[in-house]
Amino acid sequence: MTATTTRHSDRRISPVFVGIMAVTAVTGWATWSGFAEQPGVAVFLFVTAAWIVSLCLHEYAHARTALHSGDFTVGAKGYLTLNPLKYTHALLSIVLPVLFVIMGGIGLPGGAVFIERNRIRGRWRHSLISAAGPLTNVLFAAVCTAPFWLHSLDGVPRDFRYALAFLALLQVTAAILNFLPVPGLDGYGVIEPWLSYGIKRQVEPFAPFGLLFVFALLWVPSVNSAFFDVIDALLRGLGVGDFDRYCGQELYRFWQGTNEYCSVAG
Repeated sequence: MTATTTRHSDRRISPVFVGIMAVTAVTGWATWSGFAEQPGVAVFLFVTAAWIVSLCLHEYAHARTALHSGDFTVGAKGYLTLNPLKYTHALLSIVLPVLFVIMGGIGLPGGAVFIERNRIRGRWRHSLISAAGPLTNVLFAAVCTAPFWLHSLDGVPRDFRYALAFLALLQVTAAILNFLPVPGLDGYGVIEPWLSYGIKRQVEPFAPFGLLFVFALLWVPSVNSAFFDVIDALLRGLGVGDFDRYCGQELYRFWQGTNEYCSVAG
């Protein structure tokens, strides 16, 4: 298949993605307007749907960059439709990252698109394909934090501000984790083309376990503390305070009950 024979239907936005966007818009409006009887439920649905949207855009960025770099098969695989059900291990690609948000409040790297690397020529192109995904998270984080670092929060409802702060936390953690130079993560994909053949052969068997390795490290208290110190510093630099992030996560976990401190202090 060539660029000229890529079908229009291969790039048509999926109804599944349109549906996720609709949920994001409706629940975002409900959070902003205070229409929902239970604000926590609206925040939960809004942040979860927006997080899935960012996962889809992350993988789309990989696929779109691969298309322009020479892999014309991504269209036939459905990767350009933004349909998360087309990803490798679709269930784990969406459900697992959402579960990590619920349990730990971190943006775990999600879905995977299969790029036929043998069709790509040039080390810079290979690196750019790997970097495109986490750069999307960086852009998403910039959008979420814009009202904070632009000092444009006047008129922004409290619950919506909390939701944006928590969503920003997810995007920043996703970007940091994805850029780690660990086999199996995008950060390693950025540097892999520049490594010697011998090093790549030695590292290759560990690629399927890279994410598990990172997850295990985050369970070590000292590593977890250092990681979140970096995240906190980045978010503070972007104007997102600890209080907003804390209340955003508390509101997101609506099943734990209402946090009166956030309700009164906000």
